[in-house]
Amino acid sequence: MVIDRNEALERFRRGRVRTQELFGLIPDGSYYDRPIALRNPICFYDGHLPAFSVNTLWKRALGEPGIDDYFEKLFERGIDPEAEADAGGSASAWPSRGAIGEYGRESDARIEEAIVSRPLEQKSNPLLEGGQALFAILEHEVMHQETLHYMWRRQPYARKRERNGAPVPLPGPARAPANPWVRVPAGTAILGAEAGRFGWDNEFPRHRVEVPAFEMSMHDVTNEEFLKFVEAGGYRREELWDPEGWSWIRGADVSHPPFWVRNEETGEPEWLGMFERIPLPPAWPVWVTQAEASAYARWKGGRLPTEPEYDRAAYGDPSGAPREFPWGDAPPDASRGNFDFRQWEPVAAGSFPAGASAWGIHDLVGNGWEWTSTVFEGFPGFVPMASYPQYSADFFDGKHFVMKGASPVTARDLVRRSFRNWFRPAYPHVYASFHLVRDASR
Repeated sequence: MVIDRNEALERFRRGRVRTQELFGLIPDGSYYDRPIALRNPICFYDGHLPAFSVNTLWKRALGEPGIDDYFEKLFERGIDPEAEADAGGSASAWPSRGAIGEYGRESDARIEEAIVSRPLEQKSNPLLEGGQALFAILEHEVMHQETLHYMWRRQPYARKRERNGAPVPLPGPARAPANPWVRVPAGTAILGAEAGRFGWDNEFPRHRVEVPAFEMSMHDVTNEEFLKFVEAGGYRREELWDPEGWSWIRGADVSHPPFWVRNEETGEPEWLGMFERIPLPPAWPVWVTQAEASAYARWKGGRLPTEPEYDRAAYGDPSGAPREFPWGDAPPDASRGNFDFRQWEPVAAGSFPAGASAWGIHDLVGNGWEWTSTVFEGFPGFVPMASYPQYSADFFDGKHFVMKGASPVTARDLVRRSFRNWFRPAYPHVYASFHLVRDASR
């Protein structure tokens, strides 16, 4: 693989600028807040991103001494507890914002030096083969930018700044679009990435899965559709939930999707926007946990797609030749879907007809990750990656489910058919919606 150093340098700088813009929304008085109890405080991520780059590329791949051993240990890894009680408290004394910022600037200088002048691709070094360590730090940065969006949304409005020029949310039409079933014929799903290109370890190896015919909803389930489930008492009907989901909604007293809030005066549901509460937009996709999506699917007499079914719906083609993207092989751009940080919020379902799949199914990439019913695990022949061996393997515990596609704050670099995301079924902060599927009627 030939690495374009200028392109890599520009990509690294672009990622760091976006990260700093996000931290610019957090005033000093909120820097040590913990808006999501299942995650570290805000300050951790300001140090984690540069420390990961130093640990991965500068120290482990290139064999250079670090900048600050204490920082590189303190900010080495995040957490993924099952319950808030397992998350532990904040450290008694995190470093100052100034010290973390200074470490980040020194880290950036070392990484830029590495990109410009150090060996980035060596077959004799597993961490550098195919430029693995370089691409790992570039994608790690933008993946965490999405995590930061999840955290910032849970931060009280008074404890964050509104970004100048933030796009005004577009509530869309007063009614959700019709959502008919679309037949996807039997065929082959091609899962995983081709050898010789960068991907995370859970994306390999590429393999084929035969998929029987099925039907999928044309659109993601919308707020308007899900409101009917809420009003029909869906959160009070145990038979619609699996045991873990039922335990969660009872224990946490959940009665509506995690991105809805009740208006204190009218009792009507509103959308928890990044910078303001919004009257519930009926045509936006509902963002829910996997547990809620599964319960709704049972209520409607459907189910969630498997990972191979998602792939077949998104990338299949009547010709038999798979597509790189739902719309074809053209690169992802602003006409194809709501991704790459162009919007803080979702938009109305079906707003990007140019991004529809060969079967006419909309928003399979963008506007919200797509929940599947597939438990996250390695593909047959899985091998941990040299630069980050615990990246996937630590989560092969039967407690995480695969998500596909992209959300409004998923970087364009991650919009590829092989990319796999995953979360616990009751994690309430991820920007994820879902299409329904059912077995083919004929």
